[in-house]
Amino acid sequence: MKKRVTGIGGFFFKSKNPAEIKEWYKKHLGLPVDKYGCTFTWRKDENPNEKALTQWSPFKEDTDYFEPSKKQFMMNFRVENLEQLLKTLKEEGVTIIGKTEEYSYGKFGWIIDPEGNKIELWEPIDSELL
Repeated sequence: MKKRVTGIGGFFFKSKNPAEIKEWYKKHLGLPVDKYGCTFTWRKDENPNEKALTQWSPFKEDTDYFEPSKKQFMMNFRVENLEQLLKTLKEEGVTIIGKTEEYSYGKFGWIIDPEGNKIELWEPIDSELL
């Protein structure tokens, strides 16, 4: 099996006022925010000619996107071969949430860790986003 996690794909958290918190981070920390949050672009270690990205995004406080987790945040990890990884994780007894979703920019799957944190797994197609 290939690598499992290859990096952080994003960090998502609940906010009482996403627009206001984005502006705070823009003003005080210089984040170049857009309507989704902030996208950090970087170069891949194994191929410095290729770019990749990590997303930082505040969500509305009442979002159900993090469910069934009751936590205030959700991590997104970049992975290779999502379908095989989910199969392996299931065999290892990890709780899989929902069905895999596929978009032009990659595939997504979700798991729950032992403390109830929902984790998003993303097999990215960076060229679609850069």
